[in-house]
Amino acid sequence: MRLLFAGTPDVAVPSLDALVASDHEVCAVLTRPDAAAGRGRALVRSAVGRRADDLGIPVWTPASLRDPAFAEQLKELSPDCCPVVAYGSLVPTTVLSMPRHGWVNLHFSLLPAWRGAAPVQHAIRHGDAVTGATTFVLDEGLDTGPVIERIEESISGTDTSGDVLTRLAHRGAELLVRTMNALAAGSVTPTPQPDDGVSYAPKI
Repeated sequence: MRLLFAGTPDVAVPSLDALVASDHEVCAVLTRPDAAAGRGRALVRSAVGRRADDLGIPVWTPASLRDPAFAEQLKELSPDCCPVVAYGSLVPTTVLSMPRHGWVNLHFSLLPAWRGAAPVQHAIRHGDAVTGATTFVLDEGLDTGPVIERIEESISGTDTSGDVLTRLAHRGAELLVRTMNALAAGSVTPTPQPDDGVSYAPKI
């Protein structure tokens, strides 16, 4: 499939690498605009943007996905699917339905638990023994779309959020490739999330 990959921080880089190494074609990368960092407040490229540059993949950094120019750019690219890992901004409904298989998010929790920006941190703070990763189809809500596949990951008493995120970043990358393969083969039917067990993980 033709893919537009959307992601921003280090935790999304393994997924980009895995998709590039797969049978799918990553035609472009969508990432957040360069941000000021350090004492000098110089503009710095995102981790995903830097990796895409290294791989020679075109990088898109729109200030807003609501910009009609972005919708036109997406229409011209005509991706089959847009896999998303920690992009950092909600995708507007105006572009959600444009790819044939929609926008598919890799989220680092067992949805519907810990919807939001910091799922691993909240899982650890609340003493969860098990977390995981979920691929699901984005809709207009916050991590509310139908689930495609999930994997579980144990949390030990000594794990930091960085430890768990590192493991999930790599296992999740494999999950995301499997999900893309299943979508391409037409062998998956997304399942609506249950109403029970919903919790939220706002940015810390």
